[in-house]
Amino acid sequence: MHILVTAASKHGATDEVADAIAKRLEAKGFTVDRAAPADVTTVERYDAVIVGSAIYILQWMPEAHDFMERFKDELRAKQVWAFSVGMNGVPKHSEQDGSRVGPLLTHVNCRELRTFPGRYKPTLMSLRERSVARLAGVVEGDFRDWDVIDEWADHIASELSA
Repeated sequence: MHILVTAASKHGATDEVADAIAKRLEAKGFTVDRAAPADVTTVERYDAVIVGSAIYILQWMPEAHDFMERFKDELRAKQVWAFSVGMNGVPKHSEQDGSRVGPLLTHVNCRELRTFPGRYKPTLMSLRERSVARLAGVVEGDFRDWDVIDEWADHIASELSA
């Protein structure tokens, strides 16, 4: 089975989540391609697609929107899982509001949408981004739970193997 893992990331945290998912699926014996959404030219050869995005201002990044729009017809015939990496500063097990992502997924066979807490590292952000984060009360730190991410990848692997 051939799987595409693609994710839009602004400061690297979402890319690292996508990398972890891809590596976990490879360890389970799947053939996995890991690519940025803008670098994907076809989804034809894939049996399943995992698409993710960082959330900024409660929305997926434009690159993820573009990916879903470009391939919505082809993705209807594929198994699709989606994930978001949200603004952190939330307790580790709290999900961000993914409701604005939903419309992107209504045109495809999305098996599940998961939202993971992210990372806030001010040194990676612009002055504007740091100002918005400060106003929102975002706490510095890495809130990604790698065990939960691995469990989700394992869940996908088990569904694909069934």
